[in-house]
Amino acid sequence: MKNSKILFLTQAGLIAALYVVLTVLFSAFSFGEMQVRVSEMLTILPFFLPAAIPGLFAGCIIGNIIGGAVFADIVFGSLATLVGAVVTYLIRGHSMYLAPIGPIAANTLIVPFVLKYAYAVNLPIFFMMLTVGAGEVISCGVLGVCLGKVLRKPPTRSEERRVGKECRS
Repeated sequence: MKNSKILFLTQAGLIAALYVVLTVLFSAFSFGEMQVRVSEMLTILPFFLPAAIPGLFAGCIIGNIIGGAVFADIVFGSLATLVGAVVTYLIRGHSMYLAPIGPIAANTLIVPFVLKYAYAVNLPIFFMMLTVGAGEVISCGVLGVCLGKVLRKPPTRSEERRVGKECRS
């Protein structure tokens, strides 16, 4: 029991650290009305690990603080990532291709309002929804699914045979 709690906290901490490193490393295009936050590709991880949920949330908070975000962005941007991570976890029993829907939707709906009201970006909300949404599609939908494919366990022998039969018919 104690070891599973330690493992959970360790996984969450490592995911948070990785999120922060990626956010800072790619900070040139991790913030603003036209952003592709590479670290958001990690929102695929709750599909595999429940510990990714608090890890992503903590990583987003820390990444936003280090990146110089205003308080509203730290709070609401991180909540968008948390909502997306929870939705990804809830989808885990379905196709991995559905996993990015939560993070894409949450960030597309929340972040433009943060940009408009916390940073006074003088662009229409709908336009920022398009730009933030496009960035999320790239980071979560493309990079995240690619990461998910790498992390997915290899098929068992029986699964290989079943897929082989399906391909031949």
